[in-house]
Amino acid sequence: MLTCAIVALIASAAILWTLLKTGLAWRLATDIPNDRSLHTRPTPRVGGWGIVPVVVILTLGVAPGLAPPVLAAMSLAILSQIDDRRGLPARVRFGGHVAAVAVLLVTFPVDIPWWALVLVGVLLVWLVNLYNFMDGADGLAGGMAVFGFGAYSIASLAADHTNLSFALACSAVTGAAAGFLFFNFHPAKIFLGDVGSIPLGFLAGAFGYWGWRSGIWPVWFPAVVFSPFISDASVTLLKRLLRGEKFWQAHREHYYQRMVQSGLGHANTARIWYMFMIVGILFAFCAEALRPGWQWLVVALWGVVLVLAGVCVDLRWRRYIARLNNPEVLRK
Repeated sequence: MLTCAIVALIASAAILWTLLKTGLAWRLATDIPNDRSLHTRPTPRVGGWGIVPVVVILTLGVAPGLAPPVLAAMSLAILSQIDDRRGLPARVRFGGHVAAVAVLLVTFPVDIPWWALVLVGVLLVWLVNLYNFMDGADGLAGGMAVFGFGAYSIASLAADHTNLSFALACSAVTGAAAGFLFFNFHPAKIFLGDVGSIPLGFLAGAFGYWGWRSGIWPVWFPAVVFSPFISDASVTLLKRLLRGEKFWQAHREHYYQRMVQSGLGHANTARIWYMFMIVGILFAFCAEALRPGWQWLVVALWGVVLVLAGVCVDLRWRRYIARLNNPEVLRK
């Protein structure tokens, strides 16, 4: 498992190093800063090309049964690259996300009521998009992939050694994301871009669904593993919907964005998020060993912790805005 991760790391890092050294990275897609950006200089956003092809090739080699989801992820990467270069209507992008999720659910059906299947599909499509929304600070989305898919790999192997091929596929994503993180941790030399964030969001949901369908973990496990991402994006979306704003438009209202803006910076924000990711994963591992009723109690407890963390960020943000609006405080 470690060998697969190391191979993926080296391959991913080599691809991205080559793209940067040859200048091809800037020709493929470049992020130009605007008033909603957290960065100040043009940066290539092609990190996904160091992750997705590596994951696809390795997964087809070690876990050919997972071909449908990884090939769907590759299709999403290609669609996202076209969007980055030429721009595609939102309905086309969203249609691609829905199609990928539909392929997953049809290829790997599960015996649940139709309404539950629809709910699962909606949640999977949301995960695709929220991962994209959360790709806005150095080291954040890449780090979440390292920890999240690393947790998938460990949990699947711990559940049953017959899941080795699935664990290897998860470790391939972990290693490829780690290779990208070498270039993405602050100060970032390259961004993940839609070509990386969209497929990673899809794979986070697809592998989580596969693990639940195969009896490797309970239905709540993937949600807890990626809970920092899910909670930030979901709460921010709800706030914007309640205010009647266009949620699909770019903004700087996510909790991680406010942490960066209020003085913590990219590196410290990423480290704090890593800490929450690790603690959430430990909560998930501990809960798995309990009876179902107690499992949900632990999940609820972790939800309370995340709510309190969000309250702390909100309070910090209000103090930051108050200082900006008070010239006397700034002079001191």
